[in-house]
Amino acid sequence: MGDPHIRGAVRATLTGLASLSLLTGVALASIPQAEAATQAAGQTARSNPYSPSYQHPYRHGAIPTIQRHAKMKSWAAQHSAAAAATGSKTLSYGGGVDGIGVQSGHSKVYLVFYGSQWGTRGTDGNGDATFSGDPDGAAPVAQEMFKDIGTGNERWSADLTQWCDGPNVSAGATSCPSNANFIPYQSGGVLSGVWYDNSAASPSAATGHQLGAEAVKAAGHFGNTTAASNRDAYYVILSPHNTNPDSYQGNYCAWHDWNGDTTLTGGAVSSSYGDIAFSNQPYNMDSGAGCGVGFVNSPGTLDGWTMTLGHEWQEMMSDQNPAGGWTNHTGSSYNGQENSDECAWLSPGTTGGAANVTMGTGTFAEQASWSNDTNSCAISHAIVGGGSSSGGTLTNGTFETGSLSSWTTSGTTSASTSAAHSGSYGARVGSSSPTNTSSISQSFTAPSGTSKVSFWYNVTCPDTLTYDWATATLQDTTAGTTTTLLAKTCTQGAGWKQVSGTVTAGHNYTLTLTNKDDNYVGDATYTYYDDVTVS
Repeated sequence: MGDPHIRGAVRATLTGLASLSLLTGVALASIPQAEAATQAAGQTARSNPYSPSYQHPYRHGAIPTIQRHAKMKSWAAQHSAAAAATGSKTLSYGGGVDGIGVQSGHSKVYLVFYGSQWGTRGTDGNGDATFSGDPDGAAPVAQEMFKDIGTGNERWSADLTQWCDGPNVSAGATSCPSNANFIPYQSGGVLSGVWYDNSAASPSAATGHQLGAEAVKAAGHFGNTTAASNRDAYYVILSPHNTNPDSYQGNYCAWHDWNGDTTLTGGAVSSSYGDIAFSNQPYNMDSGAGCGVGFVNSPGTLDGWTMTLGHEWQEMMSDQNPAGGWTNHTGSSYNGQENSDECAWLSPGTTGGAANVTMGTGTFAEQASWSNDTNSCAISHAIVGGGSSSGGTLTNGTFETGSLSSWTTSGTTSASTSAAHSGSYGARVGSSSPTNTSSISQSFTAPSGTSKVSFWYNVTCPDTLTYDWATATLQDTTAGTTTTLLAKTCTQGAGWKQVSGTVTAGHNYTLTLTNKDDNYVGDATYTYYDDVTVS
């Protein structure tokens, strides 16, 4: 890489050996150890010559292969400076980038299957996308994992609830004040959409810039065309079998970044949609045991796949626009690393080691992430400062869990693939058979920085407004008022329409989405609702 453009204190400039290597072209391995030792102070993860981010600073949270990780640790043990008084693994807050430190709302994960090499798309019994070019069956497992996060009382993701951002959090803080914007527990799943971009073949070795551009393209595809709609969005760019995105083979297994990072190959990726958080997720089963095949289970073909997906998601949650969130600034061998980096490749059965995590409908191999409040690598953690998003911001508004979890239902309702405005699922309220009044509702608290609730609807009403209709109301239980967001509507074939209403941050609300049918044979009315968001 030429000029790394590392920003300020949170993007430490390559010093010591790294600077010497860049200026002279001399390989670090060729510098006598005695000379290298005299330049140890100030080393960072990015100046470790075995780190995947060495001379590639956009590879935030890069998970080295197991073999490269061992070399990194050996080199760091000889060259790292003394740890700070807070402890060698303690993370501190970077002050935010563009006002963003963590993903302090309910995460919206979008899976982007990048390139026609994925093959022919199908759908399995769970409603997940499958692909003929996916020999290990990785695609549906990724979808199920993100659907399952925050379900079945899992506590692997609860480690995130200690991290925060906002104007009340000082740069350099190692814990969060009570008035911070905490990451909430991600109840009800986080998968918000799946896109197969088969418009062209994925490059055989996509650059970081190409991967970032694909993430911006995906934001447009999903209709996330404002900074607000992307504030809690995350785009996972999944490259197909037998490709080598950003030269990962033998080097690393995945990384994450954001489109505004000027250290990306070719510089920052232009976006009129605000900041875009994304990750590079290679088909890393192609790397075998080096990227975790068989690390937890036998044969464990997808162990490393789910571990790296989880690793990058947790790091994005705690450091959305790197390195404005929570990273290591202690000067130790962990300097510059994020929460999951510090716990990478710890063996199953050891303290903080990787393990199977049981969620609502499935079990997935995951690794632990660093926890400041317990001073340990936590594979399970209590819900702390962030609380539970089931009593906070609105959850499962895209229904990509394949269920109506987090919603209160009455009458005839279901999550259905035919009801999807985007992604794979939407909510069907009512039925094509005669029924009566049906509804779904959810109570939530409007998070700090939000001002709007929105949803899409598509009503099929072959009757007249006298008898059948769709309608939606928003009750502000804090103020004691109720607003009709969607007046009684009876249309046929009008397609999808969007409705929005105003919310006040900190107020408690109940949103009710209703379908009224008069139970008369021959003209049953039903309504699809999808993409319910608070922004």
